[in-house]
Amino acid sequence: MGQANGRHIGILLHSVEGALLCYSTAVHEAMRWLGKHRHPTITMSGRAMDEALAAWDADDHAVIRAMLAEDLGALARAGAEFFVLPDNTAHIALETDGPDLPLPGLHIAEEVATSAVARGFAKVGILGTRWTMEGPVYRRACEARGIGWAVPDEATRKRLHAIIMDELCMGVFEQRSIEEFRNAVDALRAAGCDCVALVCTEIPLIINDANSSLPVLDSTRLLARAAVDVALGERPLPTWCGGPVTDS
Repeated sequence: MGQANGRHIGILLHSVEGALLCYSTAVHEAMRWLGKHRHPTITMSGRAMDEALAAWDADDHAVIRAMLAEDLGALARAGAEFFVLPDNTAHIALETDGPDLPLPGLHIAEEVATSAVARGFAKVGILGTRWTMEGPVYRRACEARGIGWAVPDEATRKRLHAIIMDELCMGVFEQRSIEEFRNAVDALRAAGCDCVALVCTEIPLIINDANSSLPVLDSTRLLARAAVDVALGERPLPTWCGGPVTDS
């Protein structure tokens, strides 16, 4: 271990609310093992997401990857030994070809898909931004494990994307929007899904096992707990430094 309380965790910030939930979850999970007020050093850093939105709209993943790599360099210089990125959409950019990232990291979709297998689920409903629901990351992670998957219809994807970007990422949680997400879960259940993956890291702030008609896979908390496992030596340091994921 790099220090008495474990390895230094780097959290790469891209969307604020999800990053804060990841940070808080990691702290409390570590205290469960280490005792009150004890947790690994955690450094969180990243530029404002606004700087990347034009590139997202243009599907210019190479530009986004370069931004994220630069921000990871700051985490590496701060002493972080590995990173987590609590933003599912950003993994589309990290999976593109390019130079190795400055730090190895845990891949959020790998954590979610591994959890789906461990819990015996056969078909995962995917809820996230339009980019994530329509993108390759979760399709690949599920299919590599022989798991089925489904996303909402196009009109629902558009509405949920707007709620995420205009409300959840801004810390706004409206009851009507919560109902939109609950209705989307109900539709995925009707389509044969036996669980729902909350793969925008802000969705767990409004949807959970208590108000979902399907069991949830909470990408934010799964990633945070995996980070603590690595920091405390329960798992080895990750080796993925960006680019296509080849191991399932």
